[in-house]
Parts: sequence; C-alpha cells; structure tokens
Amino acid sequence: MNKKKIEEQEKAILAKAEENGLECDYLFSTTFDRYRRQLKTLEELDKVISASGTLVTKEYVKGRENIYIHPAVAQFDRTADSANKTVSTLLRIFKNFGVDNAEEDIDPLLDIISGGDDDART
Repeated sequence: MNKKKIEEQEKAILAKAEENGLECDYLFSTTFDRYRRQLKTLEELDKVISASGTLVTKEYVKGRENIYIHPAVAQFDRTADSANKTVSTLLRIFKNFGVDNAEEDIDPLLDIISGGDDDART
C-alpha cells in the first residue's frame, strides 16, 4: 500500500475520532500514535528484509557457515502481531465511546482500516 493511501486512511480515522469526541481522548491518542509507530517500524523492517533477503549466513570457527532466517523476519512478525492487537484496541475504544454503526452492514472504521473503497462496493 502506498504512503499517500495510508495517510488518507489515517486522516479518515482521525476525522471519525473527532466526529465521536475522541480526538482529545488520552487512550485513543496514545494507542493511535503507537499504531502509527508500529507501521513505520514495519516499513523499515520490510526495507531491511527486501534489501538483504530472508536468509542470512553466520560463519563459525573454522569457517563453517550456517544459514538462518534473517532476525528482522521474526521482529517483523512480532511487530505485525502487536500492530494487529493495537488495531483491536482502537476498535474497542471506538466501540466503548459510543460509535454506533448498528444501522450499517459494514463498520466504516473497519472499512477504513482494512483499506476499503466505498466506490468498489456500489
């Protein structure tokens, strides 16, 4: 996903938060900032993995080499898992602060976070 699309989706999430009085909420603000930081970390880890590959070679005494999965792969997976949990927390914050989407089949916040496109559904 390109950076411009992500920024547009962040703005849409922030607009939804403002619409529901969450823009100044401490839990929302800190959780959303944490999520953005996790996304940046994932971008950086992805660049490292793309540049050096998923396998690395370690050389031991006497010149023996062993091949291992790049350590950044495990860190990427952990960060992605953590980011997914952070999204769940954001969704709970929205739900617990009265964001009511009972009239709609698709939750707009879920649609924004998942990169949905209103035009694609019509």
